[in-house]
Amino acid sequence: MKFTDRYFNREERFSLGIEEASGKFYASLPVSNDMIEYEEYYEIDSAQFELFQKDLNAALAFLTKCRRRELDELLIQKPGSRRGMAI
Repeated sequence: MKFTDRYFNREERFSLGIEEASGKFYASLPVSNDMIEYEEYYEIDSAQFELFQKDLNAALAFLTKCRRRELDELLIQKPGSRRGMAI
């Protein structure tokens, strides 16, 4: 999979982009476990992709649910047994 960020918010620590092979849009956020820091990618639709670039509050509401693991069904890559916590 090739994830290409198209929008990045450094202050709130998230990005939006497109997975090149599938054409899926995503929102990603950093997570960390005791060994490594990595990103989790949550599938979003094109309307959310556009909205989240313009409406930070809408993006943050979505990402808060991701950080709480309430939207795990949207994960593009399922986590392993040593899943990290959002940072």
